[in-house]
Amino acid sequence: MGREQPFLEHLTDLRRRLIIVLASFVISLVTCFLFVDHIYHFLASRSLEKLAILGPNDILSIYIKLSAVGALAVSIPIVGYQAWRFVEPALTERERRVALLYVPALFFLFLIGISFAYFVLFPVMYQFVLGLSNGNFELVITAQDYFTFMLNICLPFGLLFELPVVVLFLSHLGILNPHRLAKMRKPAYFILSVISVTITPPDFLSDVLVIIPLIVLYEISIAISRTVHRKRPREAAQLG
Repeated sequence: MGREQPFLEHLTDLRRRLIIVLASFVISLVTCFLFVDHIYHFLASRSLEKLAILGPNDILSIYIKLSAVGALAVSIPIVGYQAWRFVEPALTERERRVALLYVPALFFLFLIGISFAYFVLFPVMYQFVLGLSNGNFELVITAQDYFTFMLNICLPFGLLFELPVVVLFLSHLGILNPHRLAKMRKPAYFILSVISVTITPPDFLSDVLVIIPLIVLYEISIAISRTVHRKRPREAAQLG
């Protein structure tokens, strides 16, 4: 086992790591802002119409919002690494190696989640909502509304795709087990269905496109927890 640290030393270490995380986010935010033109043109390419703005404040607001999302993506592995360094003294050598794998997993799952939402879900939902106008309105789409609509779809999926890593971590700690997750399957499916209906337009196709990946993620989480749960008795026997 790792060495024990005094409580005040823990607080000092936590403060130092929070400062590192905050500083990395600010640096990432500034860096993304310097390249925000490229981010804007890439994300705006999904709109077939030219996006409008209502004033100069909208430009700054949109650029800061896009830069913040980019900084969040960049900061995820840094947050994961600092969290790992914080708990590292209390872990065994094997636990340190396993926990370190969470860092790239968090980053890649977040990217997979927002990529799935951006390339698959967002175009379908965006075209569906525009199709509701049915020629009854003169469409003037503001950049603010366009990016708000996009981020409301993509960001939740980036976070929801972290579910397997969270379940893996909690299973290693013994807080979750496959039996508990299996018993929670029905209420979990209901909650995931509510999430999918809430963040999608009111059509069956959009709901299915969202709910299926969420259910698959939950089942993957159960399988991961089952694997960890089977290994725990063997590890305990080896330590004994």
